[in-house]
Amino acid sequence: MSDDPLLATFALADAEATSDFGRRFAALLRAGDVLLLEGPIGAGKTHFSRALIRARLGREEDVPSPTFTLIQTYGAAPEIWHSDLYRLGHPDEVAELGLEDAFSTAICLVEWPERLGSLLPEGALTLRFRLTEGGDARAVDLIGPPAWQPRLEALA
Repeated sequence: MSDDPLLATFALADAEATSDFGRRFAALLRAGDVLLLEGPIGAGKTHFSRALIRARLGREEDVPSPTFTLIQTYGAAPEIWHSDLYRLGHPDEVAELGLEDAFSTAICLVEWPERLGSLLPEGALTLRFRLTEGGDARAVDLIGPPAWQPRLEALA
């Protein structure tokens, strides 16, 4: 995965721009898509995920952070799995969550994906969120296999 190229970078001026990015991204996804969400606390990973999930569901819904539950699932077509692996101590704990099976059947949003260790799924797209100068501004780098490129062009 570390050999995957940088496919695009997006500047997100504020929280609304992050929400808009999540809503637009939602339309690109299909069963078996895995988004690995990297970045420091407060960089916008959960904010992006909430907007994406609500857009896929087609309604306003409470979308809590999965920090304490580890995984939240949403009954959409396909199902959406939102996970936050920050509290995991070892990749072996992932097996207990059922996340590996979801990688092939659901849309999976994985915060703190480095906790997956060798279980990182092939074909996943990494969204690396980072804070930039200017308060609420963020940037997100999209890193992944070139097969993602045609779908990402719709975001430009």
